[in-house]
Amino acid sequence: MSAFLFDRLHNGLGRVLDLRQAQHGITASNIANATTPGFRARFIPFDQILARAVGRGDGVELTRLDPRHVMSPGADPARPEIHEIEPPPWAADGNSVDPEREVVRLTENQMMYEAVSTGLSRRMAMLRYAASDGRA
Repeated sequence: MSAFLFDRLHNGLGRVLDLRQAQHGITASNIANATTPGFRARFIPFDQILARAVGRGDGVELTRLDPRHVMSPGADPARPEIHEIEPPPWAADGNSVDPEREVVRLTENQMMYEAVSTGLSRRMAMLRYAASDGRA
């Protein structure tokens, strides 16, 4: 998208949608492997990613001065940092998937995706309104 028409917020919200879509796929995989021995549930730590995005990360922030520089893990929205959940000690098969937790994660992710999508749609509606000179 053009940087002229779309600001950092718009582009950032688009990246959030991409991350939410990736989380949906990961959660679906977790649910599908709920009975697979040794499978470890995975998730994207949104709270950490968003804290870094708004400059509230813990630690030193690095800046890429050249696009050829390597990004730190989880910094690239196309390849987010993914955490694995250790199985509880009582899991005889070593599987860490808790179906109830995954359904909650799936529901939360869907609600957040819809909220961001609605926000982007409203921003686009404002642009259409402005482009039509208020004759929408």
